[in-house]
Amino acid sequence: MNLRKIVIRAVLVLIAAPIALLLLLVGFFYSVFYFPNRTNAVTQTIFASGEKREYLLYVPKSYDPAKPAPLVITLHTSMSWDSAAMAISQWNQVADEQGFLVAYPQGTGFGSKSWEMAGSETPDRMPDVIFITALIDKLEGAYNIDKARIYANGMSNGGGMAFVVSCTLSDRIAAVGLISAGLDPGWSWCTDHRPVPVIAFHGTADPVCPYKGGYSKLAGGAFPSIPDFFANWSKRNQCGPSPLEASIAANVTRLQYTNCAENADVELYAIQGEGHQWPGGRRVAAEWLLGPYSRNIDATRQMWEFFQEHPLAGK
Repeated sequence: MNLRKIVIRAVLVLIAAPIALLLLLVGFFYSVFYFPNRTNAVTQTIFASGEKREYLLYVPKSYDPAKPAPLVITLHTSMSWDSAAMAISQWNQVADEQGFLVAYPQGTGFGSKSWEMAGSETPDRMPDVIFITALIDKLEGAYNIDKARIYANGMSNGGGMAFVVSCTLSDRIAAVGLISAGLDPGWSWCTDHRPVPVIAFHGTADPVCPYKGGYSKLAGGAFPSIPDFFANWSKRNQCGPSPLEASIAANVTRLQYTNCAENADVELYAIQGEGHQWPGGRRVAAEWLLGPYSRNIDATRQMWEFFQEHPLAGK
């Protein structure tokens, strides 16, 4: 029986259940059948906030211990896991070429995993922030990591967590990348004042995190307008008021905020007609489930180019 039939039968059985529960079921089946649970990176563990946490670490053959190497931290979507983030993003291929390490931390939850990205009175003490901090500490102790070139990126719930990291670990994370990010509409708890460079990619037909904002039945919550959110990020980074707009590919438009404090550029790539997918990577899910998928831009390589241009000053 193919995956689509399995999911459809499950949906018919649970037709009266909340949509969030159905999404959890779909995410579980996709995690089991579409992506292998483990691939060619090494699974490692660490204790943080009293819990045993896991992550995948990819160290390319091109890594030279005599030279400080960048570190890219990639955060998976909700209802998924670390190996799915590795398969979707294709970061390992770029790491092979450029000689940097890639860490794929795993969120929490039963079966498939998610990230806790809600604001709180003490966001720097969120268990997932503590986990990522401990992960950076461990890797800096074990490898020759360039402290000026540590980056975080993620998709959907993982992109939301990358935003959280930019607000809580800006003294260690040089820049962040967001794909179809599920974002908290508020900025009030974003306590870090350092301007953090950001590059983002979002499909205009995203059915999970709507590009124009509003309530999402699929996600079961409200989202901010994506252009408005990054306009606010540009204010955080003290950029010029008007973004430069450019056509990058047949269906890709870039909004670029420049003249920012500390070279902290803000770039948003809008992919016309794309759904909740990773542009140029591997499909997150079939198009009938999460919308169209585009190969007109390679988000991973575009992110890496952006990261290279934005090291952390003073490290």
